Amino acid sequence: MTTETKLPFNVDFVSSFSKEMGEPAWLEAFRLKALSNVDTLPLPRPDKTKIDKWNFTQINSHIVKSEVFASLAQLPTEIEALIDIEAENKNLYIQRNQTPAFLTLSEDLKEKGVIFTDIFTAAREHGDLLQKYLMTQVTNADEHRLTALNAALLNGGAFLYVPKNVEVKQPIQAIYIHDNAETNLFNHVIVVAEENSAVTYVENYISTVESTNNVFNIITEVIASANAKVKYGAVDTLAKGITTYVNRRGICAKDARIEWALGLMNDGNTISDNTTNLLGDGSFGDTKTVVVGRGDQIQNFTTKVVHYGRYTEGYILKHGVMKDSATSIFNGIGKIEHGAIKSNANQESHVLMLSEKARGDANPMLLIDEDDVMAGHATTIGRVDPVQLYYLMSRGIRKEEAERLIIHGFLAPVVNQLPIEGVKKQLTEVIERKVR
Repeated sequence: MTTETKLPFNVDFVSSFSKEMGEPAWLEAFRLKALSNVDTLPLPRPDKTKIDKWNFTQINSHIVKSEVFASLAQLPTEIEALIDIEAENKNLYIQRNQTPAFLTLSEDLKEKGVIFTDIFTAAREHGDLLQKYLMTQVTNADEHRLTALNAALLNGGAFLYVPKNVEVKQPIQAIYIHDNAETNLFNHVIVVAEENSAVTYVENYISTVESTNNVFNIITEVIASANAKVKYGAVDTLAKGITTYVNRRGICAKDARIEWALGLMNDGNTISDNTTNLLGDGSFGDTKTVVVGRGDQIQNFTTKVVHYGRYTEGYILKHGVMKDSATSIFNGIGKIEHGAIKSNANQESHVLMLSEKARGDANPMLLIDEDDVMAGHATTIGRVDPVQLYYLMSRGIRKEEAERLIIHGFLAPVVNQLPIEGVKKQLTEVIERKVR
C-alpha cells in the first residue's frame, strides 16, 4: 500500500533547476526518474517509530539564495570556533543553506589529484566520477520515498575523492550552516577513498536560527576501496522545527576500514540510518554514536554492520542521554552473512535517563547465518548511578555538578574520537547546554 505524495515541485521545476545549475544530461535524467517514483515508493520503516505523519515533503522553498563568505573573517563566531586553526584552514568547505559559500583545498592535495568541492561543481567538472558513485553502490534512489526525494530535489552537498596511494594527513572539514528559516535541505555527500589511501572527513550541520516546519534530507555515501582507511566524524545540531532524515552509509573492500564518530544532537524529530557493509575479506567497521534528547522530540537511530567478507570485524557503540519527555529508539544490528567465516560482530548500547517521562529503548539484534564466527552484545538502560553520585558528593561536589560530570564521562568515549579540537569542543558545549 502506498500513500499519495503531493510535492510542491513538478517535473518542469526539477528539469529547469537542473539546467539552471549547469548539470549534465545524465544528472537531469537521474533526477526526473527519481521524481517519477516518489509517489509509488513507501516511506522507510524504522523499528518501533511511526513516521507516516511526519513532514518530509511539504516544503515552501527549494533554494534560498545566500551570500558567500569572501574570507573566514566574515564567519559568525559560532562557526569560526569550529575551524582547526592549526591546519591553517587549507581543506575546508562551507555551505550556507544551499549555497556553496567558501572552499579551500591545499595546493599539495590538488597536485596529488585530490578532489574536494561542492556537489554542483562536481557534476559540472567531474561528471564521470560523480556518475560512477552517485547512488550506484551504497544507496539506491528507488530504495524508498526519502532516498528518491534526495535524488530528485538534491540542492546541496560535497564530493571528496582521494586517489590511489594518497594519504591525506590533515582532516578535511565541511560545515553546513542553516541560518535562514526558509531553508529546506536535500544534501548529498560522497567520500571516495581509492586503494591504499587514507582520509579523515569531519562535518557539522549547525542551525543558527529557529525553524517552524522545515525538512532536512541528508544522505552520505562512503566508498573505501582495498586497504583504504576512512575516518568520518559528524556533529549535527539542527533546530527544533526541522524534521531530519539522515542516512550515512559506507562500503568496505578487502582490508579497508571505515570508522564513524557521530554526535547526533538535533532538537527536532529525527530518523537516522547508519550502515556499514563489509564486503571484502579482512575489512573493518566501527561506529561510535552519542545522542542527547530533550523536550518532546522523537528520535530513531538504526546502526547496522553487515559482514559479507571473511575475517571481518564490526563494532557498534552507542551512548544516549534522555531528558524531559524525549523518546529515542536505538536499534543496533550486527548481521553475518553465510560464508563470512571468522567474522566478529560486537555491539553495545547504553542509555541514561534523567527524568521520569524520558524514554530510551535499546534493541540489540544479532543475525547470524554462519557458524565459525564471534558475536556479542551488551545493553544498559537506567538512571544516574547513585554510587557514582554519592562518591562525587562525598568529595564536596554539589549534586548538579556531580550529575554533570557523570554525564560527560558517560559520553566521553564518543566525544574523544572526533579529530578536530574545535568540533570536539563544540560537541562538549552542546552536550553541556542540552543536559543543563
